[in-house]
Amino acid sequence: MFDQTRPTGPTVTSDPSDMNARDWVKILAKYRDPSAGRSIFELAVTIGPFVLLWALAWWSLSISAWLALAISVVNAAFLLRLFAIQHDCGHGAFFANRTADDWLGRVLGVLTLTPYDVWRSSHSMHHSASGNLDRRGMGDINTLTVAEYEALGRYDRLKYRLYRHPIVLFGLGPGYLFFLQNRLPLGFTNKAKYWVSAMVTNAGIFAALGLIIWFGGLMPVLMIFVPSTLLAATAGVWLFYVQHQFETTHWEAEDDWQIHEAALDGSSHYVMPKVLQWLSANIGIHHVHHLYSRIPFYRLPEVLRDHATLAEGNRMTIPESIANARLHLWDEDSKRLLSFAQARARHS
Repeated sequence: MFDQTRPTGPTVTSDPSDMNARDWVKILAKYRDPSAGRSIFELAVTIGPFVLLWALAWWSLSISAWLALAISVVNAAFLLRLFAIQHDCGHGAFFANRTADDWLGRVLGVLTLTPYDVWRSSHSMHHSASGNLDRRGMGDINTLTVAEYEALGRYDRLKYRLYRHPIVLFGLGPGYLFFLQNRLPLGFTNKAKYWVSAMVTNAGIFAALGLIIWFGGLMPVLMIFVPSTLLAATAGVWLFYVQHQFETTHWEAEDDWQIHEAALDGSSHYVMPKVLQWLSANIGIHHVHHLYSRIPFYRLPEVLRDHATLAEGNRMTIPESIANARLHLWDEDSKRLLSFAQARARHS
């Protein structure tokens, strides 16, 4: 819960006014309105450097491929931020006009390799079912309970352990997700609108790659496009992972699950240096975002400024997040996410 002590997860303080999650929703509503000027500014200071660094990296290929690679690594941070803006569009939080949000999100989807309408629906399911043990499987990290894992055969246990291994989750997984899986509307293949979203996005991606190859050959693709996209994808998967995978995150069966409580208690406040907070568009303030997803990312710090309880609640540092990456199984008895070794010791 939000007022528990988290030994290896986020640090939590209690709310002196004993407000519950529903109370916070009413308070957070006043932060929901975006500013068109601020949104345009945030888009400009993100896509502008992204385009300039792409051009600089391409020009650098005439000097050194390694220099171009180094610039593309830096540019991955701006690509990640573009994905964060696309994320706000999906929540209808970037512009007050939903149509403007949707079309900006679709255009950015070509750069992020993410078909916007497919992703928006998947991500909506994640928000509507986060922390619900009976509604897992769409838009989240696959997490088994200790009992479910112990009921598996040896082969299925091995598959789950491989899936949860860092090499797979943060090494192979991001490339598979963004380069391959996103090319089809998996989970939504029964509706034409999602095929259109995926195929039009694919057409835009392949057209852009075709132009790059036409004018520059394969080197810009291999030394700029692939590294920057892969690194941004890896950072994005890591951020998504740490936002809900910590020792006392929140999971309940359907009968005991409550959406606002799950949002507040089951999402971390990932504390990062200012530059990383800016590049990730404040997505680390995830407990507030999940509780009220219509708040524009640039207004999330206002919430922490005005409400000390939320500023101090669910805090997770970078070292703590790395330690939490060893936790893989939800124990329904202790309400803790455990490592395989801890689960074995507790239930042996």
